[in-house]
Amino acid sequence: MKFSRIIKASVVVAPLLIAGIATADAQDKDNMDSNKKKVSELLDTFNTGDSAPIAYINAEHYVQHNLDVADGLAGFGEVMKNAPPQGFKAKVHRVFADGDYVVAHTEYDFFGPKAGFDVFRFEDGLIVEHWDNLTEITPPNPSGRTQFDGATTVEDLDATDSNKAIVEAFVNDILMGANPDKITDYVSTETYLQHNSAVADGLDGLGAALKYFADNGLVMQYDTLHNVLGEGNFVLTMSEGKFGKGDHVAFYDLFRLDNGLIVEHWDVIQTIPNESDWKNQNGKF
Repeated sequence: MKFSRIIKASVVVAPLLIAGIATADAQDKDNMDSNKKKVSELLDTFNTGDSAPIAYINAEHYVQHNLDVADGLAGFGEVMKNAPPQGFKAKVHRVFADGDYVVAHTEYDFFGPKAGFDVFRFEDGLIVEHWDNLTEITPPNPSGRTQFDGATTVEDLDATDSNKAIVEAFVNDILMGANPDKITDYVSTETYLQHNSAVADGLDGLGAALKYFADNGLVMQYDTLHNVLGEGNFVLTMSEGKFGKGDHVAFYDLFRLDNGLIVEHWDVIQTIPNESDWKNQNGKF
């Protein structure tokens, strides 16, 4: 008799639990879509001069990780006050969200033409933290690709977790050198579109670039993976290491995946300034 009551209760409760999960998932997606819209509108203030989206930043708590900008909303305001006569410009090429985080891949005219990734963290609908990586815009790479062109549509939302896991394993095995022979487990041998300014498409292009570095005593050393953020087919990693002649740098790498393999890559590499030159004490990561 008791067992029968348990079965009956399960029949009633299970659909309610499923409905609750579906409602929560829908709410999460709504919040992520709202946050993406807010980030796009905030970055568009560089073009429009509209001050209203500044309200998306929490005036009481805003942690800044751009080490050239002072902490808080006041630091952001100081940058805006120092804009050149023609102002700043920003064009968002890609934007995606991962929980409370929003990633934007942006083309700037910001004290000169720049390619950048911005990462914003939200709490209760307001931006409370910001990271970025910026570099100068360069000519097209050997395959004719720029730092911005390529796919832009977020797809395969059900593959978000698996794609993040694949990219994290790729960074550990390949970029950090744990199992370099496994590269074809992660990168497509048929399609690998490269947007790094100095590297051609395909695994052959990547191999040629690594050989050039080795032959000329240059380094590309990933030491620490700080964060992995993704939505669907796009995954961004934020890493720390050394580059070129040994400069201490931040690596931001954006990957697009298809059927479990990396098929496209964009990146921004920025030197981390000496701590004595930091305008805030929050660190790069």
